[in-house]
Amino acid sequence: MSKMIFVNLPVTDLEKSKAFYEAVGATNNPAFTDETAACMVISEGTIHAMLLTHAKWADFTSKAIPDARTTAQVMLCLSADSRDEVDAQVKKATAAGGKADPTPTQDFGFMYGRSYEDPDGHIWEVMWMDPAAIPAGEPAEAIA
Repeated sequence: MSKMIFVNLPVTDLEKSKAFYEAVGATNNPAFTDETAACMVISEGTIHAMLLTHAKWADFTSKAIPDARTTAQVMLCLSADSRDEVDAQVKKATAAGGKADPTPTQDFGFMYGRSYEDPDGHIWEVMWMDPAAIPAGEPAEAIA
């Protein structure tokens, strides 16, 4: 069985966050959604974002919720099938109220990536890579 990932994200406005994630292509799984949480399916059967109200988040940990607009603990990265898909995903996020390119755009020829922030400041990177374009035996960093 393949592994699944459930990324838990604290959000200030659950309905606004659900709408944002739907606008960038996620679908809501109502079986795991209520007034305190929403399960957004990013990749069917494998990647899910669990949007949790701050009260629900507190059920899981007593640690403080950092302001993702001013601090960062993680950057989540999703693959794309093409450079155009990378750009299209960032455009969708921006149109839905997200912030485009909070991190530098990466363009190394064989790899291209951009990012966006969701309404709470969580950073999502979107990247495309052509592994065949990396010379055999060369680490990607050497080419970049």
